[in-house]
Parts: sequence; C-alpha cells; structure tokens
Amino acid sequence: MIRVRFFCSDGQITGFSVRGHAGLAPAGEDILCAAVSSAAYMTVNTLTDVSKLPCDVSVSDGDMTVRLSGQNADSVQDLLKGFSLHMRELSRQYPEKLKVIYGGKNNA
Repeated sequence: MIRVRFFCSDGQITGFSVRGHAGLAPAGEDILCAAVSSAAYMTVNTLTDVSKLPCDVSVSDGDMTVRLSGQNADSVQDLLKGFSLHMRELSRQYPEKLKVIYGGKNNA
C-alpha cells in the first residue's frame, strides 16, 4: 500500500511524505506507483526548481519526504493543494492500494 501523509501547520500544507508500493503489477509496470511517483516528483521539482524554494527533500526507494518552512509554504499552497487533490482522487479509485493521511506522525 502507498501512504501519502500531508504535514499541516496552521491550516496550511507544509510538506508531505510518500511511502510504499501499490502492488498492482510488477515493479516498473505498476500504473498507480507511476502516477503517484510522477505527481510527487512534479510537485517537488516545481517547489525547488521553478519556485526556487528551499526545501528539505529526502528520496530513497519507495519513499519521499518533503518539508517547507511555514513562511515558504504560504506561496505554494495552490500547488500543494493540487497535489493533495490528485492523491485523494487516486485513493478513491484505488482505496485498497492508496491511503491519504493529514497530520499525525511527523506532523509539522
């Protein structure tokens, strides 16, 4: 199962983590893993390379964690909310394979 956790502070998204694998198909052929991974990388690349925001980004096999300071998060709420919406819609299509969580462990 893929778990996407959004870190929130004062009503804003200040980062996210993506962990796990969907297991719909063999590695390299899983459309849900590809969709989540692609959207997560697009979000991170927009934060770091387009918006030029300093972010703490950690990536390893099947895991990604991104954190922004509250001040930096202000200017990119539309992007982060768009990523959140995309993940929620995918979780509706694949409820047994993708879970979206707000807050909790490692929350900002």
